[in-house]
Amino acid sequence: MKRALRLYAVTDRRWLKAGEGLSDVLEPVLKGGVTMVQLREKELSDEAFLREAAAITALCRSYRVPCIINDRVDIALAVGADGVHVGQSDIRGRDIRGLIGPERILGITAKTLEQAKAAEIAGADYIGTGAVFGSSTKSDALAISPHRLRSITKSVSIPVVAIGGIDSGNILRLKGLGVDGVAVVSGIFAAGDPAAATGELLTLTRELLA
Repeated sequence: MKRALRLYAVTDRRWLKAGEGLSDVLEPVLKGGVTMVQLREKELSDEAFLREAAAITALCRSYRVPCIINDRVDIALAVGADGVHVGQSDIRGRDIRGLIGPERILGITAKTLEQAKAAEIAGADYIGTGAVFGSSTKSDALAISPHRLRSITKSVSIPVVAIGGIDSGNILRLKGLGVDGVAVVSGIFAAGDPAAATGELLTLTRELLA
């Protein structure tokens, strides 16, 4: 799991150019070395999301990279994705682990010690926490201090992935805080050359996690 979480790409179609599909950008990124992909879609219709999820899952599988679907357990199950990532509101009153079964990956967002411990009890394989450096994708995302991040990583036995504004210029500021990987959105998909950005980040993650 830790190896798969090393460089975790979270998709954002807002950065696509005219006439460009998500697969067009994602394939070079997969070739560049991302170790996991999360398909995050907030505005597509259910039908369009299902089509995109099927295509991206198949693409990731061809590169032997796990594909995670954000929020939508139903779509993850329908396309045979490798897992789901859900937020705190999604786990209230729901047994996500029971819904997806023991074999699929379950990621849960946690921003506090209490949420992190609850996520582990709920059967999470990993925790995503942030925003460590703010966020260009969530205007209301509050930054998590290095002290709190370190407290979270020390409080659970499952891997912790940092997310939020991470790019090649700041990634090494996470060194020593106990994270097991980084989830990157704009640092990859907003880059002029996403494949090159991926390669640079992969090199830096090796230094970060050494």
